[in-house]
Amino acid sequence: MSELKRKKNESFEGFMRRVKQQWQRSGKLLEARKKQYFVPKKSDNVKRTQAVNYAKKQAKTEYLRKTGKLPQEELNKLNKRTQKR
Repeated sequence: MSELKRKKNESFEGFMRRVKQQWQRSGKLLEARKKQYFVPKKSDNVKRTQAVNYAKKQAKTEYLRKTGKLPQEELNKLNKRTQKR
């Protein structure tokens, strides 16, 4: 990475404009933006495992809710989620 210094009698805004232009020409700005929101794809096995775990958790919660054994805090969370939809 290159080192930039403010020129004599250069305003801060002018310096920042010069820095941003250099970043844009070098491609570092574009590279940083790409990396910012990059989410690596999950393998099929990981997706499948997560789906199975989610289904088990959902079934257990539904069973506890129907039998009346679900703690009140959990019941409140479920009610809040369904109201948002």
